[in-house]
Amino acid sequence: MFKNKTLLITGGTGSFGQKMLRHFSENTNIGQIRIFSRDEEKQDRMRSVFKDPRIKYYLGDVRNFDCINDAVKGSDLIFHAAALKQVPSCEFYPTEAVATNVTGANNLLKAACDNKVKNVIVLSTDKAVNPINAMGMTKALMEKIMIAKSRTVNSDESVLCATRYGNVMASRGSVIPLFVKQCKQNAPITVTDPNMTRFLMSLEESIKLVLFAFNNAVGGDIFVQKAPASTVHDLAKAIKEIFNAKNEIKTIGTRHGEKAHETLVGREEMVKAENLGNFYRIPIDSGTLNYDAFFVEGNKKIDCIEEYTSANTVRLSIDEVIKKLLDLDYIQAELKTKEYVGVSK
Repeated sequence: MFKNKTLLITGGTGSFGQKMLRHFSENTNIGQIRIFSRDEEKQDRMRSVFKDPRIKYYLGDVRNFDCINDAVKGSDLIFHAAALKQVPSCEFYPTEAVATNVTGANNLLKAACDNKVKNVIVLSTDKAVNPINAMGMTKALMEKIMIAKSRTVNSDESVLCATRYGNVMASRGSVIPLFVKQCKQNAPITVTDPNMTRFLMSLEESIKLVLFAFNNAVGGDIFVQKAPASTVHDLAKAIKEIFNAKNEIKTIGTRHGEKAHETLVGREEMVKAENLGNFYRIPIDSGTLNYDAFFVEGNKKIDCIEEYTSANTVRLSIDEVIKKLLDLDYIQAELKTKEYVGVSK
């Protein structure tokens, strides 16, 4: 599928984008990989790390249609990861979140359709399901735009879909690097709500979902990978044990826009979701603007379906969280620093 193709990764200088880049450059016969981002410093650092002539760097912002359109021209595959992702930042600057996550995504999808790009995946989040914060709301709108465009685009020319993730462990802005930093500084480990649960997925696991979507998507699909979860308190205790830390775990209260539990597949979506083993496929809604049928025959299944959340998925024990953390390159790198004497499990 990837032989001699051109892959565009927007937001390619982020942790997710770099992991995608490494996978495709090392494990496929891809012809060219385009990295699009507005961070020239990170692009420069990546040039010194990834010395691969197939990698091309495009400086720009998805908010600018002409800019993203130039990067899209000639692409065969697109993975759209460019976004504002920090929940508190988006809460205080919601119009900035709209400009990047909604308008920027619309620009990317319009450019992809105009240029007849064969496969497009937009990166979404569990926070887009029943959203209560600006980041989740903008990601939900991004999904809706992708679905709307899927209804009108020729599927023989372009297949648009989304992948929806829970917490990707040790990614930029995630809580794991914060907890590790606090251990290193001998500072209290700050937990918002000890009973809060979050899905746990590694960057390596997230790549599997992207590849599955590229190979199996029908226009308008949303793909979800099943993932285990942990309480935030157990995650903090696991990190303390890994680093032999004696830090106090301090509860500071829930931050702006946070939920106690995250949802990867909503109840209404579970009615139509296909269980594909390690994945759920949420197909496009086949309804039209003719709503008469719904007033006559509602869907009674919704009342007895349970949504898929971090509260009802597989719950990891502290030892299981430790094992999962020790598989992360980030944790292994931190264990090698002089500040720590690590443990093995």
